[in-house]
Amino acid sequence: MSRVERANESDIPGIVALNNRYAPQGLTLPRTADFVYAHLAEYRVIRGADGEIVACAGLDEYSPSVAELISLAVSQDEQELGHGKALIKTIEKLARQRGYADLFSVSYSDDLFLAAGFERTPLTTYPEKIARYEKIDRSELRVGEKHCFRKSLKAG
Repeated sequence: MSRVERANESDIPGIVALNNRYAPQGLTLPRTADFVYAHLAEYRVIRGADGEIVACAGLDEYSPSVAELISLAVSQDEQELGHGKALIKTIEKLARQRGYADLFSVSYSDDLFLAAGFERTPLTTYPEKIARYEKIDRSELRVGEKHCFRKSLKAG
């Protein structure tokens, strides 16, 4: 079973390196050490036997009711071991604890998010995300296979 831990300051270089390994293919958005530091309380990691970070994910607030699951990345040699599923579950729990009503993510990993109880939704559901993409790189809006997934966290 994947052991998910809260990230600490010494994890910042490992999170940045793992996340940015997938940025050139458009699988993740590039992250800086400053970004990770600013969101450190919202990052969770899984370590390999040697203590190296083999998987990570974070939570990014858009409004008091909406947050995004970000930076989901798993080392290639650690994929298919349940790390992604464990991180999604942990970030969802964190979002619930923080009182968000809605959690979304933009990803190529359709099967993973659908299996975790998310549903596909148009990216236009989150105009705030589109605005952020426009600030970072408009080409992100034209990526064909990436889908937006959402999960309502409201009780009931």
